[in-house]
Amino acid sequence: MQLDFNHKPSGHCENGVVSNLLGFYGVNISEAMVFGLGSGLFFAHMPFIKLHGMAVTSFRPLPGAIFSRVMSLLGIKMKRYKFRDREKAMAALDKVLLRGVPVGMLVGVYNLPYFPKEYRFHFNAHNICVIGKEGDVYTVSDPVVVDKCTLTSEELKLVRFAKGTYPPSGRMYHITDVSNKKDIDNESIRRSILLNCNRMIRIPVPMFGVKGIRFLAGRMRRWERRMGSKRAALNLAQVIRMNEEIGTGGAGFRFIYAAFLQEAAGVMNLPELRKFSEEMTAAGDMWRDFSYNAARMFKKRDGDTVTYDILADKLLRIADKEESIFRGLEKLMKNVR
Repeated sequence: MQLDFNHKPSGHCENGVVSNLLGFYGVNISEAMVFGLGSGLFFAHMPFIKLHGMAVTSFRPLPGAIFSRVMSLLGIKMKRYKFRDREKAMAALDKVLLRGVPVGMLVGVYNLPYFPKEYRFHFNAHNICVIGKEGDVYTVSDPVVVDKCTLTSEELKLVRFAKGTYPPSGRMYHITDVSNKKDIDNESIRRSILLNCNRMIRIPVPMFGVKGIRFLAGRMRRWERRMGSKRAALNLAQVIRMNEEIGTGGAGFRFIYAAFLQEAAGVMNLPELRKFSEEMTAAGDMWRDFSYNAARMFKKRDGDTVTYDILADKLLRIADKEESIFRGLEKLMKNVR
């Protein structure tokens, strides 16, 4: 059984799965609009959560948050699942598939056989969509891959129950009813932007939003002194990977959000948003510059010209830039009705 599902590659897995799932039901929304409506831009540096023994740096909210937020705004009903038992998880998947319903799910990347080996690492927040089954082989739409892929039942079971930080625990989700779907309007966009502003500038805890960027900068200055050069370099490499590779990363998310602001300017007939789109693109460029210099330092290609202090200063400038953007967006949205 194969569903008539349009596999459309995207820049980020959850955005792509949500956009493709909606498209299956005739609701055509761009990846950028999905990301923006889902208030998907974020930053967190959390020393209390470890990945490979090092603090987690994240540029997105928890997996599933974008899907839930978009469905809620559009008035679309959905269902989410979490399992302890592998066989029950697979049986539930088959039951939904047999009804002709595509199923999104969370998986670990490390054991995905269609990923090149150099891209396999222990990251458990990747989204895919199962869109068919023939015998013991499932057809998968993975938005970060050009073509549809296949996984055997055992392979799918393995990645659905990957071990490590934030295990996927068989999580899956699907749309149940689109009959009361709402159109995207000014208010839904306004509320989404305000929520993103709140997450980036209003959370009082210093590890989140623009405060979190400054928090990382402060810790980065002390890494070498506290950890030694080898451990400091590994922590830097982890930040680079989270910014450039895992889940699209910080710079990539800024470019997607800039595209959302550009699209939102047309929907709301609000040209001011185009200026903020340009500013957000510039913030993405600053993140890319940070990663470029951090990578050169890690590979020791600039001798002593790049230091942890220099990288921390770059992070502080990024924090100032993004705080200015989100305070401006917040002011604009509060004055729009």
